Amino acid sequence: MTRPTLRVIRDEHAALAAMLRSMTMMIRQGPGESPDQFFDVVRAMLFYIDEFPEKRHHPKESDLLFPALARAVPHLMPVIRRLESDHMSGEGRARALQHLLLAWELLGETRRDAFCEAANEYVAFYLDHMRTEERELLPAAEQALSEAEWAAMDKAFLTSLDPLAGGVRDPVYERLFTRIVMAAPAPIGVGPRDAVATAA
Repeated sequence: MTRPTLRVIRDEHAALAAMLRSMTMMIRQGPGESPDQFFDVVRAMLFYIDEFPEKRHHPKESDLLFPALARAVPHLMPVIRRLESDHMSGEGRARALQHLLLAWELLGETRRDAFCEAANEYVAFYLDHMRTEERELLPAAEQALSEAEWAAMDKAFLTSLDPLAGGVRDPVYERLFTRIVMAAPAPIGVGPRDAVATAA
């Protein structure tokens, strides 16, 4: 039986990976004939990444999963330190990318390459981070952690779930998710692959 915490982590990773893949597709396609809409949707995607994974998902891992694993499986400390360093820098990376997107939008094509390069690096960084957690930490956690540790983590991880990973849709964020889903290409949205659709 899969532990609730492990299911939540994997589901939220899958939702974030889908968002990153859709964002990469949109960036590769470029603004096309709808630049206002393009920048609006990419900005919404970056806001989602900053708002949910950075502020809700990572703190639970840093405060609960990583310390428990450090105690139970001390030989994983180098990996845990690297992943925690990723968490510490993640919010700053997201904000820097938002700034580069704004520069492209306001200052034009001369700023496009800087954003695209940074976005590709950011996506690669994030996907590698999640793969490392799933391949190196989660199997060890499944084997080494106590029932009491799992109970505490399950309670925390089942609170404030990412709406894109099965959590309850908060009306405050409904406009954000509608904007992303209606315009972004699959796997996160229903927009076309070769153009930015008209968002609701």
